[in-house]
Amino acid sequence: MTDLHSYPIGAPGQPWGPAEVTAWRARQVRQRSYADDVLAVVRGWRERFDVLTYGEVAYGDERFPLLAIRPAPWRPGLPAVLVTGGVHGYETSGVLGALRFADQHAQAWTGRANQLIVPCMSPWAYERIHRWNFEAIDPNRHFRAGTAVQECAALLRLVAPLRGQFVAHIDLHETTDTDESEYRPALAARDGKVFEPGHIPDGFYVVDDTERPQPAFQQAIIDAVSAVTHIAPADTRGDIIGSPVVAPGVIRYPLRALGLCAGITGARCVSTTEVYPDSPRTSPEACTAAQVAAVQAAVGFVVAQGPTSCDTSA
Repeated sequence: MTDLHSYPIGAPGQPWGPAEVTAWRARQVRQRSYADDVLAVVRGWRERFDVLTYGEVAYGDERFPLLAIRPAPWRPGLPAVLVTGGVHGYETSGVLGALRFADQHAQAWTGRANQLIVPCMSPWAYERIHRWNFEAIDPNRHFRAGTAVQECAALLRLVAPLRGQFVAHIDLHETTDTDESEYRPALAARDGKVFEPGHIPDGFYVVDDTERPQPAFQQAIIDAVSAVTHIAPADTRGDIIGSPVVAPGVIRYPLRALGLCAGITGARCVSTTEVYPDSPRTSPEACTAAQVAAVQAAVGFVVAQGPTSCDTSA
């Protein structure tokens, strides 16, 4: 157990106020360019894809347009799949995986599935390589109606007219060593709690929906990714991040109750991916490839099985 004094902001046992959030924000350094890495790439695809500006994130003098990609015009009657990345800005393989899938594979599914790809939802955090947004908030707990979190509100507005059309949603995430060195200590300090060290699973795993589990869909993703990188084993308790492993590399969360991104569409087949690029058994490139394999498997499952492929009887 590490004392709260190990984090340089805040007083032990006291949640942060505005002054502490301002002090935390001052520590965040811009390390890469959303304009170069995402906007320029996606805007360069305008002759190939429908590129949609679905909102803007505005913090101080900084403005970040939010882009989504449709590989082809929406066709009524086709199963629809939502692909999301960059809910957390530091999760690089999610952003790169969504972009690579769009560039190399999405058009191959034209005429068989409608696809909506959102490569980077948290551009301010992407540039700072952090989990939180400008307000020291984790967006992936705030996907709820009426949310004040800009990143979440923009995506909810984009998806709202299409609710009921999505058969699948795959949300691309990763965990890095900074979860234990920075994020979780900062979270404990922000909330006035004591930091208790945790364990980062070594490998790829997915999070299914507790309310409507889809084991065949998750298995298709695990099978595809296992050809690219290793699957995370259960710990000595049979858990991954405190949740029981229900199949190799698969755990379940109540997605909508927790306000998680993967719960926003009402789709029956939903999966949150997690990779660990700091593992000695893999590499950042393999993790990006794993995200692409996961998306390919998700879309392929829906196309092969048809619009009713994900039922609620599992």
